[in-house]
Amino acid sequence: MKLRRTMTTRRAMTAVAITTGLVLTVAGCGSGEDGGDDSKKENSSSDTTNQNQGGKKGDQDQDEDQEQPSDEVQAEVKGEENITLTVKSAVRDEGGFVTVSGTVTNNGNRFFPAANWRGEERELNKNGSSVAGANLVDEKGKKRYLVLRDTEGRCLCTKFTGGVKPGQTTEWYAQFPAPPESTTKVTFQVGAMPPAPVEIAGGQ
Repeated sequence: MKLRRTMTTRRAMTAVAITTGLVLTVAGCGSGEDGGDDSKKENSSSDTTNQNQGGKKGDQDQDEDQEQPSDEVQAEVKGEENITLTVKSAVRDEGGFVTVSGTVTNNGNRFFPAANWRGEERELNKNGSSVAGANLVDEKGKKRYLVLRDTEGRCLCTKFTGGVKPGQTTEWYAQFPAPPESTTKVTFQVGAMPPAPVEIAGGQ
């Protein structure tokens, strides 16, 4: 998936990510080949069809197995401009960060620029339409974790190039500094969307 490839690339960038100041205290909380003659072609075509059908079924089963986790939704919130945001996973990875991912759906009839999702920090303005302004809140530990960014202020997160069109659903991800191992439940929040409860899974 494009998202996974993007996330892998972004993870490589965490080595240069600036983590200082990103944790804040929270107040109050085989297809077959054709033969040479016609008879061989017919047999080959029949064999190839059977192989392809079996192969497709096997591939479909494998794809379904791989995509099952992405169909699970931890949280779904609806808010500004008829936007629905889902959180599908939050995984603690090696390197001391957490990757949160999900989807954004524009249920309205107007283009959604996600302009206020990029955050109010000056260095995040260059991220344009993105989830750069998202945060994870550990209410028990009274900490707020901001999206990681590289040395040039580019967030380790999805950028919605061209925004989100009416009726469009697009995937997103964001990486944060990891809370302590004992913290498994946090709240994800971005822009004016309602907070979404998230459970962090351990990394492999």
